[in-house]
Amino acid sequence: MRLSLTSPHDRPILDLAVPALAGLASDPLVSLIDTAFVGQLGSVPLGALGVNASLFSMAFVLFNFLAYGTTPRVGQAVGEGDREEAGRAVVRALTLAVLAGGVALLVLQAAAPLLLRLMGAQGELMGPALSYLRVRALAGPALLIITASNGAFRGYQDTRTPMLVTVGFNIVNASLDPLFIFVLGWGVAGAAAATAIAQWLGALAFLFLLLHRRREALGITLAWPALHTLVPFLKTGRDLLLRTGALVGTMTLATAVAARVGVTAVAAHQVANQLWTFLALVVDALAVAAQALVSKHLGAEDSGTARAVSDRLVQWGLGVGVALGLAFVALRPVLPYFFTDDPATIAALLSVYPFVALLQPLNGLVFVGDGIYMGAEEFSYLAKAMIGTALAAAVVLLLVIPMGWGLAGVWWGITTLMLGRLVTLGLPYVRGTLLAEDTNSA
Repeated sequence: MRLSLTSPHDRPILDLAVPALAGLASDPLVSLIDTAFVGQLGSVPLGALGVNASLFSMAFVLFNFLAYGTTPRVGQAVGEGDREEAGRAVVRALTLAVLAGGVALLVLQAAAPLLLRLMGAQGELMGPALSYLRVRALAGPALLIITASNGAFRGYQDTRTPMLVTVGFNIVNASLDPLFIFVLGWGVAGAAAATAIAQWLGALAFLFLLLHRRREALGITLAWPALHTLVPFLKTGRDLLLRTGALVGTMTLATAVAARVGVTAVAAHQVANQLWTFLALVVDALAVAAQALVSKHLGAEDSGTARAVSDRLVQWGLGVGVALGLAFVALRPVLPYFFTDDPATIAALLSVYPFVALLQPLNGLVFVGDGIYMGAEEFSYLAKAMIGTALAAAVVLLLVIPMGWGLAGVWWGITTLMLGRLVTLGLPYVRGTLLAEDTNSA
């Protein structure tokens, strides 16, 4: 890997990564906006929101295979010049999104109290947490449609359209939050209602674009897919479910442990976790570029260019991660007060603030690595590697309460997870076993 200030691959990377940031920010940005408004209500509503944020991450990020599995399938078809196959992949993804979204909605409504208890919600947290969950769950199918649609457009090498749709429905959410929470007095349930309405508007916008306005240009045929054609997609989904389930399960366990440390601890963890996740999205936008570009070049049987693009993306990931960490340190005097004015919560947040800053360069390498592996459709390896690192992190997290490590112990568990991911992603890549060099390529 050669280091350089410029590269011919920078333009296509940035053309995909910059607009992709808005699409990736979809659900986390909604949660961040909700956090800012609900934080003004006090530590109990903020803690209730924190429990729900992790629960929804566990419930719906499990279905991120609808994006991650769709992008390389569409991308490779585009690279091969087969628009009809790309269109069929989109229809399969949307079909699975509707079916899975319906099931998720039913499960969340039926098991809401049990799920919240498993997350550590009890006493004064249970009431507002349950109110939020009941309303927010109504947006389940919409969120999965948005997820599949983002994956489809990325495969077509178009991240600008998802950016416009996402900016639109996040403006709706930010506008409705103060109206529902403060003016109408709905409290934390008002934040959930604003989110549900905004996400349904986003889902309908994506369906209109894919199935009507741009249907012919994208090669999409309106036909119900045969069940057997969903099997390969579901196999990819199985590996990604294992991979993402282990990842989100670890983050969910971290929130559950923080809830057992105390109400103030889980409120502070909610803010820190939302900030960490949102900052990671900046780097994950580069991972989207990796998925789209690597799959396209592999589809065109140009593995040398796929490797060259990947090397450049790794450099971008590290550089952006360092920049984010430094920016986060610079904002330390003002950023915590944007989310809450409770002195105890602010003190707890500042105690783990260094973790969020120092993890950013590590996030840069890990997130880009994920994108490269997904573009190469190495989903089985990602699943096995993630399960191993998640188990190591879980051991640390389960020791937090008996060892009395407090909220800092929770973040040591998250750090263990990220270090394990760096090692398991980095070794095959450095050894050259992931993408073989093709001396005939440019």
